[in-house]
Amino acid sequence: MTVSTMPPDALLFVTPDCPHCASVMLGLAELAKRGLVGRVTVVDAAAHPERAAEYGVRAAPWVRLGPFTLTGEQSLAELRLWAEWANGEEGIARYVEQLLKLGEFQHAVAFVAADTQRLKPLLAILADTDAGIDMRLGVSALLERYADTPELRMWLPQLAELSRHADHRVRADACHLLGLTGSAEALGHVEACLSDESEEVREIAAEAMQRLGGTA
Repeated sequence: MTVSTMPPDALLFVTPDCPHCASVMLGLAELAKRGLVGRVTVVDAAAHPERAAEYGVRAAPWVRLGPFTLTGEQSLAELRLWAEWANGEEGIARYVEQLLKLGEFQHAVAFVAADTQRLKPLLAILADTDAGIDMRLGVSALLERYADTPELRMWLPQLAELSRHADHRVRADACHLLGLTGSAEALGHVEACLSDESEEVREIAAEAMQRLGGTA
């Protein structure tokens, strides 16, 4: 994941009958004045349907702000937050959370696939003890798509650390994902979870051990 310190550029698609396009355009212009947004490009989707099709625009306002795609009404405060988040891992996590809350799982899949370094911020969501079960399941499903790949094995040290987390839900998720790395380096960390105080963690650790070719 490439992290830039430059303010993100914005691409905005509008239509003549759009009720929120003007306010979003003004918001982006204001952020550009403040130096929080770089170049702002505005495209009339009705006049240039080929460009709208190129970006998959289906409704306006549609904004590409740094790595994020935002649709619908956006307040100045919301646009500012996304602009500030455009250059860091927190923003990646926040964006994936929003996609999952909106039921846009395939959008989240494509977003992560575009830069698999975005897998790392997903671990922060798993470590968040306030994350609900639906969010945890969604993030786990995103990570599971990289089972037995170098992209997931890259984060084995972070997963190992999470397997020692104070919250048993985090430990359980970490053990499951350690098993999916397919790496012998994960065996020791998973084996340690076999004696965890949580029955759920112990069961998941046993399954992970079997997947890794160890003995539970």
